[in-house]
Amino acid sequence: MTRSPATPLPPPEERRHLRESHSLPQAQLARRVGVSRETVCAWESGRTPPHGRKGGTYVKLLTTATPTKPEPTGQQRSPEPSEHSEPAEPIKSAKPSARSVKPSPVRPGGRSVLRPPVRTVQSVQSVQSVQEEAVDPTTLTPAQAFDALYAFCAPALVRQAYLLSGRRGLARESVERAFQLAWDRWPEVARDPDPAGWVRAAAYEWALAPWHRFRPRHRRPETPPSQPSDRVLLDVLLHLPPPYRRTVVLYDGVGLDLPETAAETEASTPAAASRLLRAHETLAARLPELSDPLVLHQRLAELASIEHLRPARPPEVRDGSERRARFWTRAAIAFTLALIGATVLTLHTAPTHYDPPVPPGETAQGVPPRVAPGPLSDKERKLRTKLREELLHGPERLAPQPW
Repeated sequence: MTRSPATPLPPPEERRHLRESHSLPQAQLARRVGVSRETVCAWESGRTPPHGRKGGTYVKLLTTATPTKPEPTGQQRSPEPSEHSEPAEPIKSAKPSARSVKPSPVRPGGRSVLRPPVRTVQSVQSVQSVQEEAVDPTTLTPAQAFDALYAFCAPALVRQAYLLSGRRGLARESVERAFQLAWDRWPEVARDPDPAGWVRAAAYEWALAPWHRFRPRHRRPETPPSQPSDRVLLDVLLHLPPPYRRTVVLYDGVGLDLPETAAETEASTPAAASRLLRAHETLAARLPELSDPLVLHQRLAELASIEHLRPARPPEVRDGSERRARFWTRAAIAFTLALIGATVLTLHTAPTHYDPPVPPGETAQGVPPRVAPGPLSDKERKLRTKLREELLHGPERLAPQPW
């Protein structure tokens, strides 16, 4: 997985003398190599040997560096650019792979096609220029710092999102959506140790979201690349499971180390290694020439660079984020007002006391049915006449008799 540097490695007892002969403090050497000061101490004491590309950079700095003056302790100063040095605090997408020394294919302009140009970024508000000139954080407004981060990361992120989704429109949309989310949470993103990694994770999540398949415009097939080899490679990539595809793009495309790839994919290092091996087996089965990691990196870079994907301008992304925030704010206010109105109407029209319901009537048993009137018989007529005469004169009174 690692390769020893071409330059012979000095013994541990000579490494410190070589560093001191070039007037390199441990902190400055650690920043140039891109590791912590404790790692440099472990290398000088011999507890751990330097390996990978950072180890090769460390050996070259010890053997070929020219004497320099130590840095002042009261101010920060970016290291001198050198063909052997690496950035002090590189963004994760610009870190080299620790498994081998693998050059990144570049386009005619000299820039990488899968990752942004190597720059030193102390924080989002202190993004340095291409010439490694430090910028005072107090002179940058939030919009200027956001625009600098967007210009630094967006072109490479669009190409990476295209490798993940295979759709040009979705790739641009993913990057715009990620930066809109970053602008909504700008204080949090600005203080993040790796703002580029934060935006990259958001763009990857949006590009790999499974609900895109239900959108009407994504039901139509995308126009494939013109070259047959590119079509086959893209087809193999898109048939990989999303976690495998993301791991391949981060490890072989962007160039992250295996622990960094595992951390960004929210998996353990053994799980990420297993995904990577299975993905490599699938790619090599369809395209045997991709068994070489260098060839795979070059092919991924070529596949991403043939599509001329241009992201939107930073002001458009910021305006879109602000419009989205205004829309959802107004929607939340309208929903709250509707809820309040419905509550008031319910309280106004609701009854103040409880009225028990009237029980249904029951049929009475044993009552004879009502008989309709009809003609009277002779006996009934005589009885009626007698009753009428007695009522007219009244009954006879009884007089008391003496004893």
